[in-house]
Amino acid sequence: MEFDNEQRDVLGEYVLHVVAGFKEKERRHVLETLSTLGPHLGRWDPQDVDVEVSLQDRGGKEQRVTLRTSLPGCAPLIAVADNPDITRALCDAKRELIRQIEQQKGSRYPTTNRSETIRHPGTSADKPESETGRRL
Repeated sequence: MEFDNEQRDVLGEYVLHVVAGFKEKERRHVLETLSTLGPHLGRWDPQDVDVEVSLQDRGGKEQRVTLRTSLPGCAPLIAVADNPDITRALCDAKRELIRQIEQQKGSRYPTTNRSETIRHPGTSADKPESETGRRL
């Protein structure tokens, strides 16, 4: 029996919508495969994050898994993977979604202040010890 209606499962604290293409007996496998998304979503409040997974062209040469997520303050992220092996397609789509999530985190939340690491000519870092009183 395939899922006709949107079904919800919890991925850590985050909600995973299994919307189409997967069979009931695959539900646990889908959840286990996608469970590592949780730590990458940790920056956002679980109530504000939705993750959706669907499977198109089931049994076809290139089954397509699509992962979609909406994160507060970001455009929707969509990762697609084609593979005749459902597990591989899930893993490939998951890796791509993680890459996009990390890119969003990096562009929106820089981890360091680059101005602190840039050295400018003529500053105390470039002067010998005798001029700065510091030991090099």
